[in-house]
Amino acid sequence: MKQDMIVILDLGSHENTVVARAIRALGVYSEIYPHDITVDELKALPNVKGIVINGGPNNVVDGVAIDVFPEIYEAGIPVIAAGHDKALCEVKLPQFANDVDGIAAALKEFVFETCKAEANWNMANFVHDQIELVKKQVGDKKVLLALSGGVDSSVVAALLLKAIGDNLICVHVNHGLMRKGESESVVEVFKNQLNANLVYVDATERFLTKLEGVADPEQKRKIIGEEFIRVFEEEARKLEGIEFLGQGTIYPDIIESGTKTAKMVKSHHNVGGLPEDLQFALVEPLAQLFKDEVRACGVELGLPAEMVYRQPFPGPGLGVRCLGAITRDRLEALRESDAILREEFAKYGLDKKVWQYFTVVPDFKAVGVRNHERSMGYMVVIRAVNTIDAMTASIERIDYDILEAICKRITDEVESVSRVCYEITPKPVATIEFE
Repeated sequence: MKQDMIVILDLGSHENTVVARAIRALGVYSEIYPHDITVDELKALPNVKGIVINGGPNNVVDGVAIDVFPEIYEAGIPVIAAGHDKALCEVKLPQFANDVDGIAAALKEFVFETCKAEANWNMANFVHDQIELVKKQVGDKKVLLALSGGVDSSVVAALLLKAIGDNLICVHVNHGLMRKGESESVVEVFKNQLNANLVYVDATERFLTKLEGVADPEQKRKIIGEEFIRVFEEEARKLEGIEFLGQGTIYPDIIESGTKTAKMVKSHHNVGGLPEDLQFALVEPLAQLFKDEVRACGVELGLPAEMVYRQPFPGPGLGVRCLGAITRDRLEALRESDAILREEFAKYGLDKKVWQYFTVVPDFKAVGVRNHERSMGYMVVIRAVNTIDAMTASIERIDYDILEAICKRITDEVESVSRVCYEITPKPVATIEFE
């Protein structure tokens, strides 16, 4: 292993991700783990040089105050605590605030002087270490990868191709909820350009039938996620030697799906949404990275820019942006309006400036005028946000003339739409997605 590592133990802090990024800003790799990690689990991690116990307001779970195992202090690894007065270590700091620079300054001496960690965190070393870890985990077995074509799964695919080559089998499931041209692009890039073992499955009817009448976004996510896994299981039964499931899980997915000290914001089918009878062990080499770091990893792996900087796209696809129970006409309005938005953003250079942008179609109609007579049409909501790590997000202030041009195209070209709106709520209090 080329990277040293500082482990952060979550004892109820809101700032675990900030602490992780602060340590990485010092040039040292960091990972976040739950408070109840065992000593054996801790020692199994590669090159652990120090432990940060990160306490905070969520340190009571089900009415019981949580703490690390006492054996952690006897593991022979330096320990520092923040916001946890009961810690048995020598150095105890006040609770950390949301300040990367301040946290980095507070931990610098501990990281470099006490832990003797080296500043060797970079993407080249990360890729090298993850390839080694994947080879150790997988051996000569085969990995089945859920390849959506989004940034996360694409980067995982590229990393696994370097680690295990032809023992990687990619499965792209077209669930009928993809963006316009998305599935075609996945086939072109991965099968035709990267020569990956790619299985294409058109399961449109299967998914849309399962989703009929389902309005709750969380239920939709669960249905789509479980159906994904069922499709993978079915494909795996057609193959020999499949023992692992590769996933593009990243750390914001884990946070939003809920931890032992934080409530769920929304579920991700790759986090806690897997059926109990799943027969695969998981391979998740990006699980501790943030979105900007995933993109940097993609660049290091040599993926083309259009793939690395592809618009983020949720696992449930357009299913969560088609608000309420999905209907095929609204889904089509959503797909076409989204394609227009992406074309117009590229035309005005906003595709290189805005982190994520998409359209949403609610499950109601509003009065409009078309062909000089009263008509009822759907509303299209545009959302465009900027973020660094997907934990917070700000709204892009788009020139009104551009919005007007986008509105005209959508209402001219998508006949079922009567109105276009621009949504301006940041994260928090909203999520990045609109569902």
